[in-house]
Amino acid sequence: MTNVQLTPDKLIYVGVDLHKQHHTAVIIDCWNQKLGEIKFDNKPTAFPQLEKEVKKYIKKGLSVVYGLEDVDGYGRALAVNLTEKGCWVKEVNAKLANHRRKSHITIEKSDSWDAECVAKVLRDELHKLPDAKPMDLYWAISQLVTQRKWQSKSLTGMVKRLHQQLGYHYPSYKKFFSEVDGKTALAFWHKYPSPSRLSGVGVDELALYLRKQSNYALSTKKAEQILTLIAEDGDTSRDFQ
Repeated sequence: MTNVQLTPDKLIYVGVDLHKQHHTAVIIDCWNQKLGEIKFDNKPTAFPQLEKEVKKYIKKGLSVVYGLEDVDGYGRALAVNLTEKGCWVKEVNAKLANHRRKSHITIEKSDSWDAECVAKVLRDELHKLPDAKPMDLYWAISQLVTQRKWQSKSLTGMVKRLHQQLGYHYPSYKKFFSEVDGKTALAFWHKYPSPSRLSGVGVDELALYLRKQSNYALSTKKAEQILTLIAEDGDTSRDFQ
């Protein structure tokens, strides 16, 4: 819904200050006069409260346009809810709203004032602002990228700790496997966390284990290499701490 044919005096403007737990909306008219305000929870069951409040000010011949700062973050659920119902929703750049706040003689800081600033930007820049298009596909990709970054950072820290612990028990561990956190390597460290756990384990037994874990990529030669390196390190009595 674009409503490009509507003149400013045919609209009321709803600016919404968005937060994780709740939102605050302020309603103004074309003369920047505040008509109403409502605070509601950030959950779909509470969104009808906003629509009910806005309807109080929609007189004959008037339409409504909503302005949201964060349509892909805390405001995504509300943006989706409004657009699915055919409401006109605009995305208000946070920098524009912040500039409006700072331009006021007395800089206020409250959810109500922030929402009013969003509404005023919406009123003044209406046809320059993009329509809000919260798309599930883009949102899902964004969430996956964020999750991957977090997991990657966490994995890096765990690999560092693994290197540290392996250095205590297997001085030559870097020569055992091409990747210390590879599938076969992790299986080996899990079964034999210290040289003492290999006490009594011969080449054939270790080769059989490696063969199964590596899908037959490693066997006797690798088993011999590992046992030789451990023997060369000396002090095979070290145990897992």
